[in-house]
Amino acid sequence: MAKEFIVAIELGSSKITGVAGKKNLDGSITILAVAKEDSTQYIRKGVVYNIDKTVVSLTSIVKKLETALKTKIAHVYVGVGGQSIRSVKNVIVKDLPADTIVTQTMINELMDANRNMTYPEQEILDATIQEYKVDNQYQLDPVGIQCNRLEGNFLNILWRKAYYRNLNKCLETAGLAIADLYIAPLALADSVLTETEKRGGCMLVDLGADTTTVSVYFKNILRHLSVIPLGSNNITKDIASLQVDEARAEEMKLKYASAFTPNDDIDNTLTYPIDQDRNVESRKFIDIVEARVEEIVENVCAQVPNEYSDKLLGGIILTGGGSNLKNIERAFTNRTHIGKIRTAKFVSEPVNSNHADITSHDGTMNTILGLLIKGDMNCAGSEITNDLFEAGTQKPAAPLTDIHQKPRTITETAGSGVVLTEAEKQKAEEEERRRRLEEEEARRRAEAEEEERIAREKRENSVWHKAWGVLKKFGKDVISEE
Repeated sequence: MAKEFIVAIELGSSKITGVAGKKNLDGSITILAVAKEDSTQYIRKGVVYNIDKTVVSLTSIVKKLETALKTKIAHVYVGVGGQSIRSVKNVIVKDLPADTIVTQTMINELMDANRNMTYPEQEILDATIQEYKVDNQYQLDPVGIQCNRLEGNFLNILWRKAYYRNLNKCLETAGLAIADLYIAPLALADSVLTETEKRGGCMLVDLGADTTTVSVYFKNILRHLSVIPLGSNNITKDIASLQVDEARAEEMKLKYASAFTPNDDIDNTLTYPIDQDRNVESRKFIDIVEARVEEIVENVCAQVPNEYSDKLLGGIILTGGGSNLKNIERAFTNRTHIGKIRTAKFVSEPVNSNHADITSHDGTMNTILGLLIKGDMNCAGSEITNDLFEAGTQKPAAPLTDIHQKPRTITETAGSGVVLTEAEKQKAEEEERRRRLEEEEARRRAEAEEEERIAREKRENSVWHKAWGVLKKFGKDVISEE
């Protein structure tokens, strides 16, 4: 089997998905293995709630992939997403002496100051630079410009600390070494959006099972990111209010549901079968579905910041499993009056596969494929053999410190969508503590030296010190004359 491949894992609200693929010389990707586990019992709104059950599924995913690959998996790429992810704007201002030329060090200091911001129970996953304000002008690269005031505008992407700890606990307990943690919505955007859409301004809407993620781009920069706790499962639950189990409600949604139906197309005599004994009128069914779709669309539109509401020249891009709902584009057009709407059924990169989940091109695999495309590190470990004597000598997955020999800094990963690993964060915190101690020690030495200088000047300027100096000079003169 192939000795070079990349493995990505996505922890979704409806399923955990693992994909192994190989990047070819022509830029395409060949899918080698796909594994899935139902996650509805322990992941809600994209967040891990039951660590033990999640660990069991992760272990099962890895075993399935290893069996198909006949090779151990050394490490994996994982996406971070789900409820509570949100973006917050932050401004850091630095007043400078007159006619100061901006240096890269000054920019790094602004970025560090932004990263040191604290939010109650929130963790900064990444910080995207919006622009810099040099005196009264906005610049993307202010280095080398002369100014008296430097202002950095940042977009901080936050996640609840408890969720981050739960995810890391699951991965650690499952024995998975992490090549990289990526912010899943950013990886998805890179794989389905065009440069023209990002530059002109667009809104990416990922309609998932339990959540809907909204990403707004303008001038190739992420301007807003939020996750709405509403998804296609809410439509299923509303249909289930007809006193039908959720499995049947899901079947009815997939078969009959439409996000929008014109009044002229509604047949008041038509009914849909619920079970052998009951039916529901088509108009009632339509009202149930459209009410929930309208709520989702209304909440999505409310996420667009006012300053970008008229700048979405790239339009709206829909993706995810919920984007397969009939007439979903029409539902968004009616509410937003934006005519430029498309559905991204698949990633833009060429992918070769015979697996049904990949070839269906229904938008459900876009995020996991986006994570796979981001990966650039060989995830293959040792070959699996049937030799009982070699079975006990296979090397375990490489520990985290071995994967990243030189832990990356916050500055290096800023705006890339990469979430620093737990080991890197600990290393960064240790370096930050050491830097602060060194700065404190340097400050104390400088203060002590300044105090000593002031004391020395006081002694030299005192009356007794001057009188003693005169006497010493007089004594030297007398001795020299003798």
